Amino acid sequence: MTYAMDEIIRIVCEAVDSLRIERRPRALYEPVEYALACGGKRLRPTLTLLAYNLWRDDVREALTPALALETYHNYTLLHDDLMDNADVRRGRPTVHRRWDANTAILSGDAMLTYAMHLMTQVADRHLRPLVELLTVTALEVCEGQQYDMDFETRDDVTEDEYMEMIRLKTSVLLAAALKAGAVMADASAEDIANLYAFGDKLGLAFQLQDDYLDIYGDPATFGKRIGGDILCGKKTFMLINAMRLADADQRAELGRLLASQPEAEAEQEAKIAAVTHIYNILGVADIAKERMHRCYEEAMGSLERVTADDTRKAPLREFASRLMTREK
Repeated sequence: MTYAMDEIIRIVCEAVDSLRIERRPRALYEPVEYALACGGKRLRPTLTLLAYNLWRDDVREALTPALALETYHNYTLLHDDLMDNADVRRGRPTVHRRWDANTAILSGDAMLTYAMHLMTQVADRHLRPLVELLTVTALEVCEGQQYDMDFETRDDVTEDEYMEMIRLKTSVLLAAALKAGAVMADASAEDIANLYAFGDKLGLAFQLQDDYLDIYGDPATFGKRIGGDILCGKKTFMLINAMRLADADQRAELGRLLASQPEAEAEQEAKIAAVTHIYNILGVADIAKERMHRCYEEAMGSLERVTADDTRKAPLREFASRLMTREK
């Protein structure tokens, strides 16, 4: 039986929404359940079940690793919010705002540990590869976060360095979600490798699209403020290529603009418009779109090399298409 993607999403959402941690004290676990209940796209558990369904019928058999990866992902968001001092996540107060910083740290630690605990509930033949997958992926995500932090104080970040950073911060968890489903389905090593490569390249395309939409997205649908990365001075694919292509005057102007920290709304909009104008002159939007489409095509090529029945790949193709035609 091949599940439609929307049916997979429904199963995932029901499973996440019904997840309860029957442990005490509640003051430790209530913030964990709060973080998990904040919604989101549920991309990672959906990928796990879609991968499993390439070879097996009852996708609920893969829910345990799917929930483990979704719990881990939301743990990273909880701690990211604390590190960024963010006030809101998905329309609700962040955990450190709803409670306090100490609660966010400790409940985040519990959330990470609970994700590991969930992963240990799989059958013995899958235990070692899946626990290793989660632990290695968790280390890689931390490495990506550290690179991102390091880039904040560097003006010489290269495109290759940036691509590796977003691979570690974003792609590896999408790839791990697919690999988990394939492992649960007892897929071949070659198929597992191709699915992992599919997720890896799709994650790169997804993050490059996010960089693009931050500048050129529709404010009514993007879900975040247009130009937010510019206001933060964040090293993105767009900025790195702009600095590479700019002449001395343009580079100096970009530096001046990015160093400014306007507080008034009108001045912030003027900063965003000025930086975007330089981006337009340099053509970095086209460069970003070309790299994004190249990553997407490489991802789809890896999916085509998976030896599962072609009709069972249709939901994964739909997933990738929806991901890359989003506006938010």
